[in-house]
Amino acid sequence: MQSLNWNQVTSWRLSQHYLLERADRAHLLDVVSRLGGVHAQLMSAAELQLWARVDSLTPDDVQTALWQDRALVKTWMLRGTLHLLTAADFPLYIGALSTLRHYRRASWQKYFGVSLDELEAIHEALRKVLSDTGITREQLADEIATHTKLPRLREHLRSGWGMLLKPAAFQGLLSFGPSEGQNVTFVQPRRWIGQWTPVAPEAALPEASRRFLSTYGPATVDEFARWFGFELSDAKRIFRALGDEIAEVEVEGWKALALASSLEPMSKQKPASSVRLLPHFDPYTIAVARHSQYLMPEAHKSRVYRPQGWISPVVLVNGSIAGVWEQDKKRGQTAISVEMFAPPDSHVRQGIEGEAARLGAFLGIDAQVSFA
Repeated sequence: MQSLNWNQVTSWRLSQHYLLERADRAHLLDVVSRLGGVHAQLMSAAELQLWARVDSLTPDDVQTALWQDRALVKTWMLRGTLHLLTAADFPLYIGALSTLRHYRRASWQKYFGVSLDELEAIHEALRKVLSDTGITREQLADEIATHTKLPRLREHLRSGWGMLLKPAAFQGLLSFGPSEGQNVTFVQPRRWIGQWTPVAPEAALPEASRRFLSTYGPATVDEFARWFGFELSDAKRIFRALGDEIAEVEVEGWKALALASSLEPMSKQKPASSVRLLPHFDPYTIAVARHSQYLMPEAHKSRVYRPQGWISPVVLVNGSIAGVWEQDKKRGQTAISVEMFAPPDSHVRQGIEGEAARLGAFLGIDAQVSFA
């Protein structure tokens, strides 16, 4: 078992996340691919996750890639939450997540008031009613109720945070189209981004796990399962199938798994020098939740990982979570309030102020920083 220290691990992760050196805006899609998608429950947060990693990015760059170039896809994916994925990676993650089977349980079907036959009828209807022209949730509910001749599905599909549609998303049967005012719309991915070559689960699962470990490793099997929304038993099986591609490591008493090919470059990492503002739901922050005690004061964990899965914006200093921040936009300005867990030195303060200036430029408004 190889021993590593946290400086080596955090420096490696920062480099893999483009949080040491930002990518050029021409490589926006490479960043999304490296991260395995960006959390898009809030589109503003998805844009800021990319702003933190891509130099000279604008909000229009993200919107253009998503809605005009169709190089990004917005859909329910990892952990059943909304993500932006690259169109090129879409078949890979569909191949991996199509193995999810929680919705086949009688308890799931009872809770959401639908049978497996009705779910399969919904999936068949989606194949017929969706196109590359977005239709609203209400329109989709009407179309499915009509097509399946199951009128009771209409109200189920109009509510419930999309729970009856998520299994279809995992099968690649729907994704999000451009919104119509306040209403989301849905499209057929094969018509929206074009035909793709399916990736079989037996190829998709190991490749998705390699990508996860490359960017977020070292990690435990439990963390891998949580990241994708897999059953722990399935996650263990996937990792076992990788054989000697992965190796156990110990990081100052914490044991985890890493790609064997990453151990040598990881061991050569020098301590990082990086100050970054990460937004709500940043994948870096989400990924370290289960071992955050090594990267931040345990007493402040509840300020970062909040109830109902809410993830706060954080100040990242050399890979450790050193504080939280929030912004208040009004009258052409954004007030950025920072609360550090310990008094920052001049280097950290300057780094935060530089990040705030970048954020202001991204938003096209003046940014003012205050320290609580």
